[in-house]
Amino acid sequence: MHKPFRFATLAVACAVAGAALYGAGAATAGQSTANSTHEPHNIGLLVQEIDSYYGTTADSAGVYQASATSPYAKDLARIESAAKKDIDKAARKALRKGKKPAVVFDVDDTLLLSLDYEKRTNYTYNSATWAEYVAKADRPAVFGTPELVAYAKAKGVEVFYNSGLKESQRAAAVANLKKVGADINLDAAHMFLKDAANPPAYLSACATPGTWTCTTVQYKSGTRKHIEDLGYDVIANFGDQYSDLEGGYADKTYKLPNPTYFVS
Repeated sequence: MHKPFRFATLAVACAVAGAALYGAGAATAGQSTANSTHEPHNIGLLVQEIDSYYGTTADSAGVYQASATSPYAKDLARIESAAKKDIDKAARKALRKGKKPAVVFDVDDTLLLSLDYEKRTNYTYNSATWAEYVAKADRPAVFGTPELVAYAKAKGVEVFYNSGLKESQRAAAVANLKKVGADINLDAAHMFLKDAANPPAYLSACATPGTWTCTTVQYKSGTRKHIEDLGYDVIANFGDQYSDLEGGYADKTYKLPNPTYFVS
């Protein structure tokens, strides 16, 4: 989902914050008024910090890529290493008790990296350009996540996907995941996408045909509840947004880093 629920992109958020301070009488850096707060983080410096964190470089085709030796990659490796240990332990315990363990993965910036889109749009979301980008089905993997998906499957854990991508984007999502090597359980019974036209009955409290009022938390937690109602024990839930993880119906949650946007 990139993301109808996305509240603020980097540029818009900083611009709005700056305008609000100006309107409230905030002065230049180092000055203060009775109604001012501290000056927001400088957007130019923030972009530099994000680039440094990802180790952002353009490849020979001009596509912005993250570096495999970047702080971002190191953070991912640390999280994924811990998650594998947890999955192994939880899966063995669940299987001994006759339960069916499952893991749930978000897609955008959890499995597929959107850094090139963010750079090219100056961190500003637009539904049309985002749809074009997803349709190309050419995003790189978030470092280590295809291996994490395969690891869970090898441990006897059922793999599910819980994404806010639209139902109309299913083919592109499946093609892209296959391309990066996350080719496990990509059927409709395991990949849940946002279908506003024909929402599932288990989301009836906030979604009816043609009317979708579900928040990200309602949609994602409601889907995890549905997975557990199918008889699975969700032992791990992975996402790059806190809204991917909140709402319960998962034994453990894993927040992957993403400093480029925020989804409430």
